[in-house]
Amino acid sequence: MKSPGLFLLLALAFAGCGGPAEQAGKTVFHYNESVGISSLDPAYARNLENMWAVNQVFDGLVELNADLEVVPLLAHTWDVSDSGRTYTFHLRDDVFFHADPNLGPARKLVASDVVYSFNRILDPEVASPGKWIFGPVDTERGGFEALNDSTLNIYLRQPFPPFLGMLATQYCNVVSPDAVAHYGADFRSHPVGTGPFQFAHWVEDVALVFHKNPDFWQTDATGAPLPYLDAIKIDFVRDMSVEYLGLLKGEYDFMSGLHPAYKDELLTPDGQLSPTFEDRLKLQTTPFLKTDYLGILVDDSLDVSANHPLHDARVRRALSMAINRADMVRYLRNNAVVPADGGFVPKGMAGHAGGDVLFDVEAAKALLAEAGYPSGQGIPPIDITTTSDYVDLCEFVQFAWRGLGLQVTVDVQQGATHRENVAQSRALVFRKSWLADYADAENFLGLFHSGNFAPNGPNYTHYSNPQFDAWYDQAIAATTDTERTALYQRMDSLVRAESPVIPLFYDQVTHFVGQRVEGLQTNGVNMLDLKWVSVRD
Repeated sequence: MKSPGLFLLLALAFAGCGGPAEQAGKTVFHYNESVGISSLDPAYARNLENMWAVNQVFDGLVELNADLEVVPLLAHTWDVSDSGRTYTFHLRDDVFFHADPNLGPARKLVASDVVYSFNRILDPEVASPGKWIFGPVDTERGGFEALNDSTLNIYLRQPFPPFLGMLATQYCNVVSPDAVAHYGADFRSHPVGTGPFQFAHWVEDVALVFHKNPDFWQTDATGAPLPYLDAIKIDFVRDMSVEYLGLLKGEYDFMSGLHPAYKDELLTPDGQLSPTFEDRLKLQTTPFLKTDYLGILVDDSLDVSANHPLHDARVRRALSMAINRADMVRYLRNNAVVPADGGFVPKGMAGHAGGDVLFDVEAAKALLAEAGYPSGQGIPPIDITTTSDYVDLCEFVQFAWRGLGLQVTVDVQQGATHRENVAQSRALVFRKSWLADYADAENFLGLFHSGNFAPNGPNYTHYSNPQFDAWYDQAIAATTDTERTALYQRMDSLVRAESPVIPLFYDQVTHFVGQRVEGLQTNGVNMLDLKWVSVRD
């Protein structure tokens, strides 16, 4: 049980943070995080909940703007060698770590702090899930090297064009070495970075508060200092109905995503904001670099999938063609998402290779017969594993596949159980989604490289094709964007043809924003950046 003194401290800290309105001369952005936050340490920023909070406190060398372009942040410029194997970053000279009561006044950022932060991600004792980010780094050449206080090099084993975008992920944010040394494992709840907001208070499972960083270096186009807000307050109310009602009453400034329980109230059938809420809310949407799909385990060496008819690509294509995606997104998501057109790379992203007419039940039946399974005869019962949030989608697929003569059940599992079963290859057919960590199609296509088999990589289907691997390697070595994009499209087309995954839809970022909020940008990786946000009276 938490002590009364702790709640008193929390109440005092939140005085003036009770809602989105300006109170006591302070402006506060207030939102709810129903899933909770497990850590404020960038080393563990593996989910959006953590990423959003981490992004307020820390900065990296570079960041993505609203158009998903890599732009300067802590590094004002950078150079890439002709070989593509050495990146040289030149740091700003006006960046300081947050002042901390246990560490003293703000200290200036130097290049060795960046080197420390990156080496920390690779430290086995830290066990960061972001270690893969630095997979291309050549540790034998030194990996990361501070040339002086304002310049550092990163050495790669071979050219890797997506690398600059990877540095924009929250794993690559720069931490205070002094704070890590002082707080140890408690750094997760005592973060010290260089970002626009600094840590104030956190009562876990209750609320988290950040205050404006008075020493933040960045200004707007007029020279006014950022951030505009004085504070951020994050609640941890697990009941989505409380969050929804709080949004409508103006107690929360925004809500991300669309829960099926409220889709018909908030959105019209064509995906627009209901006129009922136009005086209170704004709807902001943009294509999300995220694909929702059904994965099919195609590894014949595993007991769960050995000798299964699903190893035949014709059967997998038939299952894909039986799903009416247009109806799925119309009736189950109010057209707030985009039906997949065949490619795994999201529509609109360089490398996407969709465009096929996917819904054709008669053609699907003909493919099953051609494969030797007329009317589904000879295909064992299929379980689709999922979590409770996606039962409606899987039941829609279940109905479609039963129309082909198959026996299909939907197995609803707890989130952690489902993730473990998929990672450990214990699920034959599973619903999953892939959200890009960086804005390059390689991030999607890497799911099908034979060197990335789960559980040590994201290839959950255990798909393997030598031609795909060869094109992947050629794309990484390509010297022009045009050549690389053409290879990405070949790879996406091959995945579409062999169908180890069945793309269902391409998601959209959906934000419901209070009318008084200004400057909140919605981007394709759904990153929350509050340094540009203000709240009107």
